[in-house]
Amino acid sequence: MSILCCVPVLECVYCLGCAHWVWKKCLYTAGHESEKWGLATSDEFEPVPRLCRLILALYEEDLHNPMWAPPGGYGIDPNQVILKKNDDQTQGCVTPYMIYLDHDNGDVVLAIRGLNLAKESDYAVLLDNKLGQTKFDGGYVHNGLLKAAMWVFEEEHEVLRKLLEANPSYSLTFVGHSLGAGVASLLVLFVVAGLENRDRLGNIERKRIRCFAIAPPRCMSLHLAVTYADVINSIVLQDDFLPRTTTALEDVFKSIICLPCLLCLTCLKDTFTFEEKKLKDTRRLYAPGRLYHIVERKPLRLGRYPPVVRTAVPVDGRFEQIVLSCNATADHAIIWIERESQRALDLMLEEDQVMQIPVEQKIVRQKSIVEDHDDEYRAAIMKAAALQIPMSPSPSYGTFHDTEEGESSAASSSVWSFKGMRRKWNQFIDGHFPVDDDSEHMIFKKEESSALLCS
Repeated sequence: MSILCCVPVLECVYCLGCAHWVWKKCLYTAGHESEKWGLATSDEFEPVPRLCRLILALYEEDLHNPMWAPPGGYGIDPNQVILKKNDDQTQGCVTPYMIYLDHDNGDVVLAIRGLNLAKESDYAVLLDNKLGQTKFDGGYVHNGLLKAAMWVFEEEHEVLRKLLEANPSYSLTFVGHSLGAGVASLLVLFVVAGLENRDRLGNIERKRIRCFAIAPPRCMSLHLAVTYADVINSIVLQDDFLPRTTTALEDVFKSIICLPCLLCLTCLKDTFTFEEKKLKDTRRLYAPGRLYHIVERKPLRLGRYPPVVRTAVPVDGRFEQIVLSCNATADHAIIWIERESQRALDLMLEEDQVMQIPVEQKIVRQKSIVEDHDDEYRAAIMKAAALQIPMSPSPSYGTFHDTEEGESSAASSSVWSFKGMRRKWNQFIDGHFPVDDDSEHMIFKKEESSALLCS
């Protein structure tokens, strides 16, 4: 057809598609993804640098005589490391991990290391997956990472149960980096989704379980990522490539010798694939849970700026675009994530000190953070229902309150947010301006006037 018309139609279409893809990629920066998200607070972000240092400690052979400790050390007591397994002990089923009893923070921590580039077994875990291969809890998950998570649970559930029974007030935290983040996320999924699995851990409550996935791979379908956002938190540093990698990793490694062919096919596919089609593909995997995005660089500017941490439970725009950046691989390194997350936390704490928030108001703020996360979580679920995403959960799913009577599960997030603000306003009025039983008029609480003026 192109020869008969003397016009290279197919070649023009191909060039236009590539030009559109390159234009979009060159103008796309990581800051655009989270520019409308809310800012994280020091209370919710405090565990991140500490858990990053715990993962860094996994690279040490002798924790009593560390060789690569960051400034200030790892901040752990080597005597409280319950167990630490290396590559030989894990038999290639999962990366090295350890269990740490954190008395200072009331926590039982299972930390899993990231991928070792020199270990073929780690590649085998990461590449053991095909599109739509493994179903779990009504969605799809990464097959190799799920098998690794189940292996860890079968090996260590007795140890975890004994630690939790000996410390009934402690929480159970799973943390991992890179490949280990995917294993930790699916391990939490495996524990929380089945009551029998929680029974094997001493019938632990869901609210005592949490996960921090640092630089995670895309390991679960969209409705699972949103449903379990109350227990899974993903931390991504600026331009990190792994949470954005949508191409099957197996195809990437197989196509190294023909990378231009892969890039051409990818640019055409991304150009002609609509966002709605991506959201309704139940087999497509995403970064898990609530997202924390650490932003430290600005487009077309040199150097690093004071890091800002933004957080949300997005339904669309969950790191869907790979950022063309020279820092895409450096931002995946755990040592950089630990450094920048600590800088971000220090800035948050300095701001809190400048504001001089009283202890009572800090407690109120912590409760407010929980309520805000509750609201944001339910808004994400209702948005998923409004977009008619397959297998989207009920708005009353998880550890959150049931919806009000007559409130539709498919209501838009803006309408729901208005109802949430009205509910909070009514709670404020009832708390500070109670109605006098005799006169039936509102009265002001004198003992709370000073607190109101301070806030």
